[in-house]
Amino acid sequence: MKITPKISFRAALAAFAIAAAPLAFAGQAPGAAAAPDIAVSHRDRVYAAEQFSNTVSVIDPADNRLLGVIRLGDPAPANFSPLYKGQLLVHGMGFSPDHRTLAVVSIGSNSVAFIDTQTNTVKHVTYVGRSPHEAFFTPDGRQVWVTVRGEDYVAVLDASTFEEKTRIKVPAGPGMQIFSPDGRYGYVCSSFNPETEVISVADHKIVGKIAQASPFCPNIAATPDGKQVWFTLKDVGKTQVFEARPPFALLKTIDTGPITNHVNIVRNAKGQFAYVTVGGLNEVKVFNTGDFSQVATIAVGSLPHGLWPSGDGSRVYVGLENADAMAVIDTLSNTLSASVPIGQAPQAVAYVPEAVPEGDGTANLQPLGVAGRAAQIVLVPREGGGDTRTSVTLFDQGLLQVMQAAVAGLQPKRPYILGLAGHADGSGPIDVLSRFMTNPAGAAIVNALGQIRQAVSAPSGAGANERRYLVIAPETDGKVGEPVQTQAL
Repeated sequence: MKITPKISFRAALAAFAIAAAPLAFAGQAPGAAAAPDIAVSHRDRVYAAEQFSNTVSVIDPADNRLLGVIRLGDPAPANFSPLYKGQLLVHGMGFSPDHRTLAVVSIGSNSVAFIDTQTNTVKHVTYVGRSPHEAFFTPDGRQVWVTVRGEDYVAVLDASTFEEKTRIKVPAGPGMQIFSPDGRYGYVCSSFNPETEVISVADHKIVGKIAQASPFCPNIAATPDGKQVWFTLKDVGKTQVFEARPPFALLKTIDTGPITNHVNIVRNAKGQFAYVTVGGLNEVKVFNTGDFSQVATIAVGSLPHGLWPSGDGSRVYVGLENADAMAVIDTLSNTLSASVPIGQAPQAVAYVPEAVPEGDGTANLQPLGVAGRAAQIVLVPREGGGDTRTSVTLFDQGLLQVMQAAVAGLQPKRPYILGLAGHADGSGPIDVLSRFMTNPAGAAIVNALGQIRQAVSAPSGAGANERRYLVIAPETDGKVGEPVQTQAL
């Protein structure tokens, strides 16, 4: 016999209030909790900054469709020229409070390109110091702060003229900045020093410092309720949380996993949650911001990097760096709902509600072209080496490929090589493609450039004996040891 539980009048009233008043859990990062939710529509856009194709992919989230790309630069080897004028290593991304301007940082060309979201055109390029990483508008829309990671300052640009007006001195290697929803504080974590700075936006003075568990912070996010700041530590695979208000006390350190990349905050009917991309595990982990408990683990695909919630918190969009795709997560069920093909090696992601106030917003977009071609390879441990895999992607650049390996499952802080062996089991001489040192989590991001696809793809006919196989092996005193990971066939 089915028993229907009794529901009290108070519980029924609360349920009705939630259904009738979505503002009870409104406000998505980087806005305040008091801001209204914005339902997904054809006026919204999702953007991805793509490092190897030097493009920005543009997605309509209403039907999860790639509309095209904004091409900021050329693929290799065109960008090797001393006369090259395009942008290089398109990487970081932020947007204005009025949702009309996208700020895109290119690490290799030391630039911030300001893009009109309605027309998809670059309206200005500002060049700053060495290797900038991220750019974000202050909540009042008057300034743009750019972390100049290759130096020791935050460049402050006028949001109207896009000119640099001043610099805020910080420890070397500022990784990223985000602001408190009320605009009072800017939080700047470091990629070279184990310290996050809290800066007063009004006078640019450092008013607080938070110790990081390691020097390498790539990403930081503030909760819309104005209470917490979350930041990731890529080298040790941790995520830390501190109070967003004085005394800026450290609240929690969470072991999230190798190649912990980005974090962002979602508010929905179930509460407020932090979503963290863990590249070495190909997962997104979800944590309740109230008690820091992990509530979900979502397998999303190869090397998740940037992520951003929709304007109503119903979805999270995740750039898959080694899959050239955007994964879409339903936040109420924490399941994958879609995958959209995009450009090469997406880094930062931004969801901009109502970015296109009128028309279809497709003007000046270009097709993916060569940026849509990539090949994926997996390296697996040899017998007895555990089950952690390394994902490798070959990004086509015409005749060449940029190879990127998301290495995981190795010994921490040890030298290794990524190379080509003549036999599938890794035996025989090995030609070294790249040397690398693993981080404290036993992981690394390793890159190489060349005609690699031609070597590792199985040729036919007379050339069949020319095939090579990707392997990872330790290196001691310049001597390559026995491979510990080999190419899956």
